[in-house]
Parts: sequence; structure tokens; C-alpha cells
Amino acid sequence: METFDYVIVGGGTAGCVLADRLTENGRHTVLVLEAGGKDDGFWIRIPAGFSKLLTGARYNWRFETEPEDNTLMRRIVVPRGKGLGGSSLINGMIFVRGQAQDFDAWAQSGAIGWSHADVLPYFKKLETFEDGESETRGGSGPMHVERVKLKAELAEAFISAGEQAGFPRNPDYNAGSQDGFGYYQVTQKGGRRWSAADAYLRRAETRPNLSIRTGAHVTGLRLEGRKVTGVDYRVGKQAMSVEVRGEVVMAAGAVQTPQLLELSGIGDPEHLKSVGIEVRHALPGVGNNYRDHFCTRMNWRVKQPITLNEQARGLPLVASVLQYFATRTGILTLGTGLAHAFVKTRPELETPDVQFFFMHASYANAADRALDKQPGMTIGVTQLRPDSVGSIHVKSADPYAMPSIRPNFLSARGDAETLIEGMKTARRVIDQPAMDPYRAYEMSPGPTVVTDEDWLHFAKSNGQTIYHPIGTCAMGIGPRAVVDPTLKAHGLEGLRIVDASVMPLMVSANTEAAVLMVAEKGADLILRDARGGASRAA
Repeated sequence: METFDYVIVGGGTAGCVLADRLTENGRHTVLVLEAGGKDDGFWIRIPAGFSKLLTGARYNWRFETEPEDNTLMRRIVVPRGKGLGGSSLINGMIFVRGQAQDFDAWAQSGAIGWSHADVLPYFKKLETFEDGESETRGGSGPMHVERVKLKAELAEAFISAGEQAGFPRNPDYNAGSQDGFGYYQVTQKGGRRWSAADAYLRRAETRPNLSIRTGAHVTGLRLEGRKVTGVDYRVGKQAMSVEVRGEVVMAAGAVQTPQLLELSGIGDPEHLKSVGIEVRHALPGVGNNYRDHFCTRMNWRVKQPITLNEQARGLPLVASVLQYFATRTGILTLGTGLAHAFVKTRPELETPDVQFFFMHASYANAADRALDKQPGMTIGVTQLRPDSVGSIHVKSADPYAMPSIRPNFLSARGDAETLIEGMKTARRVIDQPAMDPYRAYEMSPGPTVVTDEDWLHFAKSNGQTIYHPIGTCAMGIGPRAVVDPTLKAHGLEGLRIVDASVMPLMVSANTEAAVLMVAEKGADLILRDARGGASRAA
């Protein structure tokens, strides 16, 4: 049986960071096990290709939620990246760190050492921002961060409307204050998607101390008492195993990390027994504390033919394709958001509690993103810090079966109230004079939606996840915590978890930036223990 110093389960966003950082000093042998394939698809490099990747099966696990009353018994798709680079291969590329208070709240909840002052050096370490290094931004990291290339006329009007509604213009929401309107920042380099595999794995994959196995479906962890000693996996129909001298590092994400722990007999004893899995180690928090961002999409018909609806078809699309391949500019550089807004729905709030995603495009169905034939625009509205908590658990001992995903959206009363106020604010912004030359009428939810009950019904019938699952193996020191602040699993030796599942609370942001930070700090914690020294961002 092969033996490595570290085995990383999952070659996604966090796994790529870990693979690079744990091998760069040349002292440790590392194996990455990834169920998907290589990141060599045609649409991956083209930013606008995300719409195909989010619905295709090659790079997407295509999970979905269980039907729940709060979302009118709809099954909601939960895309998760499959392949080297993980969800950074298929996401909308939006790069938002979150608010300083988010990480201070982590520390207050028991994640000691993860306050904003603690994590800021890692945010700087991971990025090369197009404006260069500053007190708050990084200038020499592996992840390239740029502002969106396209400054559309309709987006400029939206930002101006935000100012007319009383909100500031904010050129850099990652520099300290998040409040206001402006253009999104994206993980791109020269107009191309820049995934975690591009940023970290490319420079590491030729090192002799790194081995990468694709098509390797992990089926469980090997335990001897309370020590994790290796990993079982399958390549096709062939069962294989690997032993570890140091640690197994789970980086399979907030959906599959709890799934694999439960398949290994690690989790809530009552649930494990209910699905016929032998209890190897009781950790009641596994699969619980699931949080996600729930988003509604409001659409307006636009008077002028200046939207993606008409630019992304026929001869204009042919011209845009030629423009992109000649100059790496134009509409093919766009992801899921063009202009942003972070707003407060109540004046007494210290920081924004709602995020807007503005696109000069409209579509009837968020699942397939087929553009309308007439000009339109959309604002996605999401509450930044939801209190609704759900769960992700295995349904059986079958390692190939999809887990049961129950987000419990809108179950907390405050979540519904905040989302309603956010949608009202979006309508108020579009009603400003700056939008008069463009706004024809509101299509969805439409002018007949006026009461809070109307708004809530619209949210329940229209809302979707925006693919930010976190928290299912939460970090902390209480009885429901799964890992301690060094990311070691409570009560077990040889197991660490380094991915979105360890976040105890939701960040006020798209989650890719925070996952990269967690992986950078997690790698530092692992290396600190290996060398017996202090952890620091260097």
C-alpha cells in the first residue's frame, strides 16, 4: 500500500491551495484525490461559459435540495464543482472577501485566531489585485483579481440610480468599507477565468513530491481506534487504499466533506444508526449548521436595445466572439454579476445586510439562464448573513448516492424580513430618475406585488441558492463544533478539515475568497505543526 505524508481529499478550490502550499518546501509527500477529471474543458477559460458549466454534468455534481415548505416544495439545484479546481471552474468568478465583522464574529463564536486581524494577512497573501499592493490588498499572490472589463451603459445608470437613492459609490468594496454601488471584482487574468487550479496547481503539479489522482472517488476514511490512518477510494470499479504518515486533509467542500465523514462512521450516532452505518466516532455536529445564501431575481423590461438579450444572439454574438478571441474583451468576459450594491435595509445597522447583483440581461428561469428575446435587466437580491440553518446528511451507506440537502431557507423570521426590505430597496433604486431613459416596466415580481405577504410569496416561489454552502463541519470549541480552531477534528488524530464546511457563520460575501483564505491559513497551520514553529502569513 502506498504511503504519503498528507492525503488531500478533494482537488477543488481549497484542495488546490493545499496541494501547492504543502509541497512547496519539498519536505512532504502529498497525494490529491479528486473524483472529477482535469480542468481542460473549452468553456472553462471563457468567463461567459459559466452558464454552460452550471448546467452540464462534466464539471458539476448537480446536487439538489429536498422539497421544503418554505420554498413551496420545489427542488432547488445546488451546483458543486467536479474536477481539478472544483467550484472555481464553474462559478461566476465574483471576488468578495466579506466584512471585518464577519471574521470577528467567527472568533467570538469560538474560532479563536480567526478574527479579521488574524485573517487579513492571508487575504493579502493569496491575491494579486490589479491596483497593486496596499494596506488592505495584495499585489503578488497567486490568485489574480481584476475589475470587470465591461462598463455597460445600463450598469452606469444603475450605479447613478443608487447614488440618487442615497447610497455611496464604492470603487473597492474589498478595501475596508463594503457600503455602496460599483463594479464587481472577478477572479480573472487578462479576460480569462483564473481558477484555483490556474493559480495554485499549475505551479505545483510538476513537483516530484506531489501526486494527483483524478477519477478517484473516495468512499471512506480508514480508522484505527481514534486515529485516521488512510483513505479508501475507487477508480472505476477498482477498489484502492492509501495510508498516511501525517494527516488526511478533508477538502471536499460543505456538501461532500460531511457526506464522507458520515460514510466513515464519523457523525451524529442517531443519524448514522438510522441509515445503517456503524458508529466509529461520535461527532454530533457533522452535517449540521448548514447555511447558504438565498437569492431572488427581479427583472425589468428595458426600452433600448442595449442589453445582453440582443447582444448575445445572431450577428452581434458572432462579432462578440471575434472580439473576445482577438482582444479578450467584450461580453464574453462577463460572469454572474456586472455591477454590485451592498446596502443597509435599516438605518440603525452598522454594515450592509443585503447584496445586489446587477446584470443588463433578463431570463425567465434561473436554472437554465436562457435569455429573453427582448431587452431586459435583472437584480439578484440576497441577504448577506442568514440565520436560517439546515443540514446535509447521507441517505444511506452508498458512497455514490446523493446526500440529503435541507437548507431550511427563510425559516428564520428575520431572514424573510430582510429579504423583503432588500427587494423593496431594489425597486426603489430602479425607480430613480437615472433609470428613466431605460426602464420600461417591472416584469418580475411585477407592480401588483406590494404587501409583505406578496413579497414573501414571490421569494418562496422564485428564490434560489447562489451556491454558497458553508458550515457543515463548523469550527469552534462547543459540543456541536466538528473541528477546533486549528482545523483538527475533535477527538480524532490524523484528520483535519480545510474547506467551506468549517466556517461557523456565513460571510457577507460570495464565498470563494473566504475559502481561499481558509485554505491558506489551514496550510500554514499544518506546516506549523510539521515544523514545530509559529504560523504566519509570509
